[in-house]
Amino acid sequence: MDYIPMLALGAIFLVLGCFNIKGNISSIHWYNRRKVLPEDVPAYGKAMGTGTVIMGAALMLTAILQIFFEAEGLYYITVAGAVIGLGFMLYGQFKYNHGIF
Repeated sequence: MDYIPMLALGAIFLVLGCFNIKGNISSIHWYNRRKVLPEDVPAYGKAMGTGTVIMGAALMLTAILQIFFEAEGLYYITVAGAVIGLGFMLYGQFKYNHGIF
């Protein structure tokens, strides 16, 4: 039953990431997007959304694999997804917002 919250959180991340990829960046905190120019909003949303989708997919993949296999090593999938997703998000922040804040 430990996989249910992880599966739900992964699904939420996937949905939010899809909204961001489509250009709706309202789910991102205002102070993280205040310097983004209007013409950069689609590209910024795509970068942030891709990172969020990667994180959500890693969470969901780990949860699904935990249903069938009880292995602690599966959490490396989550860690790898979080690092890769964070890399995409930091790229978007620095390129389009010119810094983290």
